[in-house]
Amino acid sequence: MPGLQDLGSLLGMPEKSEKPTNEPPKRVGHDGQVLRLRVRIEKRRGKPITIAWGFSSHPKELERLLTLLKKSLGAGGQIVDQTIEMQGDHQQRVKDLLIKEGYRVG
Repeated sequence: MPGLQDLGSLLGMPEKSEKPTNEPPKRVGHDGQVLRLRVRIEKRRGKPITIAWGFSSHPKELERLLTLLKKSLGAGGQIVDQTIEMQGDHQQRVKDLLIKEGYRVG
């Protein structure tokens, strides 16, 4: 409808481009800065947990990462003080997933 496009331009909305872009969509909370994340294994109550820390992301971004990790690894997890704790020994898989998401892991 041409009327709605005109209304969008009056409200300052960007026009939709017809050609697709190859750029990945900008993620909420991840401002593109290089982060040094660390992943290690600890034992709590005799069971291993994987801890990833060093995030300076928005809480919504951490929630998104936690959801992605939980679905990909098939394990439980939680966010505690800007760290992500996953149940089980998933050190290499967590590193691979974070690298795939654009983080640098040390």
